[in-house]
Amino acid sequence: MKLPLSGLLAASLLWTACASSKRMTAQTNDATFPAFDKEGHRGSRGLMPENTIPAMKKAIDVGVTTLEMDASVTKDKQVIVSHDPYFNHDITTTPEGRFITKEEEKQYALFSMNYEDIKRFDVGQKGNPGFPQQQKMAVQKPLLADLIEASEKYAAEKGVKPVWYNIETKCRPATDGVLHPAPEEFVSLLMKVVEEKGITPRTVIQSFDRRTLQVLNRQYAGVKTSYLVEASNKKTLAENLADLGFMPFAYSPHYTMVTAEMVKACKDANIKLIPWTVNDKAEIIRLKNMGVDGIISDYPNLFAEAGF
Repeated sequence: MKLPLSGLLAASLLWTACASSKRMTAQTNDATFPAFDKEGHRGSRGLMPENTIPAMKKAIDVGVTTLEMDASVTKDKQVIVSHDPYFNHDITTTPEGRFITKEEEKQYALFSMNYEDIKRFDVGQKGNPGFPQQQKMAVQKPLLADLIEASEKYAAEKGVKPVWYNIETKCRPATDGVLHPAPEEFVSLLMKVVEEKGITPRTVIQSFDRRTLQVLNRQYAGVKTSYLVEASNKKTLAENLADLGFMPFAYSPHYTMVTAEMVKACKDANIKLIPWTVNDKAEIIRLKNMGVDGIISDYPNLFAEAGF
């Protein structure tokens, strides 16, 4: 698929330059983004239980520049780190020591549970069958605030540069008010934590649901955003940006969608191109050589193995 810097994208760029130059300056200049961004998907899902504090520490150990994670919301309106808005049967053990079945997992929706109850469930002892290298351990879904505190402290103790955070809002229109708050409230709850923890300059908020990104663009103009794109999305870069309605800090497609034309178009538009989720060393090397600005991987140890 050819993805030239079309007239539509050029028009979008002109509109952005005229209407949002102040926002773009805030997005790009308030912190130094890594020259090549090495992101650990859900921390380090291939090595440790996903979206947990141990997964983030492992990612820091192997040299990531950014911790990638997912945000959901509990019944008592606390922001929790979880990919699924319920307890996934692949990884969950109940407080009674029983594995949740696939048929019943959606009965355990996080948005219908207070965090005091959520933290009694284990998401590490069972292990994820899709990631046989993953270390098994007793661990709970953490609050975003606690994960940030632990990650900041650990990076300081290790003497490494402060990490960046790439936080995905897990939401979609069909489940507003059922599995998560509506976009405005979701963004407000999330940004309250990010701002209180002082990591705003090092944070990117990403989503497949462009509504949360649009709220951020309107209400939190200095916050960096990234538009996630599924492999099933057949629209061009220009068409997706037109749907979004503004120029994001980053564009994050499935790695199989990346072409030389897309790389050039993103560079011309001053948009970071950060594909997901790449779990093969040779593919990581190929994409970096193509000129992408970063890569998200379940196995962040592969970056060092690739010589990055």
